[in-house]
Amino acid sequence: KFMTKDGSVPLAAEILAGGCAGGSQVIFTNPLEIVKIRLQVAGEITTGPRVSALTVLRDLGFFGLYKGAKACFLRDIPFSAIYFPCYAHLKASFANEDGRVSPGNLLLAGSIAGMPAASLVTPADVIKTRLQVAARAGQTTYSGVVDCFAKILREEGPKALWKGAGARVFRSSPQFGVTLVTYELLQRWFYVDFGGVKPAGSEPVPKSRITLPAPNPDHVGGYKLAVATFAGIENKFGLYLPRFKPSPPTSKAAAAVGP
Repeated sequence: KFMTKDGSVPLAAEILAGGCAGGSQVIFTNPLEIVKIRLQVAGEITTGPRVSALTVLRDLGFFGLYKGAKACFLRDIPFSAIYFPCYAHLKASFANEDGRVSPGNLLLAGSIAGMPAASLVTPADVIKTRLQVAARAGQTTYSGVVDCFAKILREEGPKALWKGAGARVFRSSPQFGVTLVTYELLQRWFYVDFGGVKPAGSEPVPKSRITLPAPNPDHVGGYKLAVATFAGIENKFGLYLPRFKPSPPTSKAAAAVGP
């Protein structure tokens, strides 16, 4: 949709496409995210019933699984809007003359692109986690994204919004590096046309004209086989195969081979 005539995609279109991809994944990943967080903090609770995925689903209900979805949108949309354009440009810079990128460079491009994306959206991730964790007695409760943001600033200061930034970078950088190199290699080996540009390396490199066999002018789509098969019976069934004659050389070709 956004590709220009020369096959390139404008930066604004890359950012928009990445943001849309990040927003769409929230619909599917937010329920899993909130269940994961509840299970991870369950070990801190020494009393009460055992927490499992089923108990979380039963306690929250369907709509409760989308608690903190606004903060997820605030995190994942900018993350993908930063990550995918950075990855695309890094991958292009690592490509060789044939347009191929080695698996090592693909991994490096994905890992480097994940660093700024993961670090810059840390405040949204902190807010999302605070909203999705079940508050215990004596802990601050939050009614929404704006309320959570204001209370964190007032009670803990601006630095609290950047808690875990380093850990996010060390997790997201290799995570998305491995994800993208796996996708790229599988796309090369089992190419599926999604309407984009076919990745370099998805098909064998064609041989040069020097190594290709010389073309046979007598063979036109199996013509020689057809002549041998229908020899002598053409006129019986009204079938007449064409007769090919070599074309006379053009004036330029004659001049080239002349004295």
